[in-house]
Amino acid sequence: MTPALDLLKKFRAEHRIHSYEHDPKAASYGLEAAEKLNLEPARVFKTLLASTEKGELLVAVVPVAGSLDLKALAHAAGAKKAEMADPAAAQRATGYLLGGISPLGQKKRLRTFIDESAQPFATVFVSAGRRGLEVELSAAVLAQHTSATFAQIARE
Repeated sequence: MTPALDLLKKFRAEHRIHSYEHDPKAASYGLEAAEKLNLEPARVFKTLLASTEKGELLVAVVPVAGSLDLKALAHAAGAKKAEMADPAAAQRATGYLLGGISPLGQKKRLRTFIDESAQPFATVFVSAGRRGLEVELSAAVLAQHTSATFAQIARE
């Protein structure tokens, strides 16, 4: 179990767990998950951390096939600018290792933004808290348990 799965279980949130054999040489953990679980990449989301000019850490959940638009994230957060967070700071704040950061069950509650492309799908997939482990749930359940805001923050 991971803190992400513990949180979902505690609140009896509807979800399904999917695991696969993680390849440490994989170039993209998110695309590896989509490939190994035979999923369309648009439904698989990666969790990225960014930092604002004031040092606030933000969580961005975007499709694995795309990338994070830092300008759009800053705008959604009401900040002047954002840049990718220091990996060590991201790991400290979330309690997860890079490549396995889940938007759920993080050590510190950070403001979270989910790309609006998640909303049309019945379910989406995000990291369950470690490499090789994904959780499938509705975007609404994900937003509820991360207090997230939906915004257009991804680029193709």
